[in-house]
Amino acid sequence: MNILQPDTLIKNPQGCQVAASITVPTDALNVWKVVGNFAGFDQFIPALERIEMTGEGVSSLRKKFFREGDHIVVEQLNSRDEQAKTMTWTTLYNTLGIVNLWASMQVVPQGDQHCTATWTIHAEPAELEGFLQAFAEGAMDNVLKRFV
Repeated sequence: MNILQPDTLIKNPQGCQVAASITVPTDALNVWKVVGNFAGFDQFIPALERIEMTGEGVSSLRKKFFREGDHIVVEQLNSRDEQAKTMTWTTLYNTLGIVNLWASMQVVPQGDQHCTATWTIHAEPAELEGFLQAFAEGAMDNVLKRFV
């Protein structure tokens, strides 16, 4: 008799790591309101048609619909710290060919009127590194444009 054991398809990616950072000439709270809004990434990623949320806070699900190619990405919010201005999430399902993806967003104050926002992505397969780097940099550039 085969005894079933707990298992999961979710694992930490081993493929590549990319990061995109911007320094913004405004306070960290204003930037966190944009990049820390898990349901609002369509505000700075024009490739997104819309986002649908299920639940609120940690363990909520975000379903991102892309404008082209009928692509869908489903992600779960893993952690969120309002004081530290950090959050992490994991991709559960996608039509983009990503096997595993873990990401974080962090906003760090740099004095009263500047901050640095960083989007870090760990993903498999490693061949997606160039695409993911360009995607994250484009999104963060759009965030910067909102404040300059």
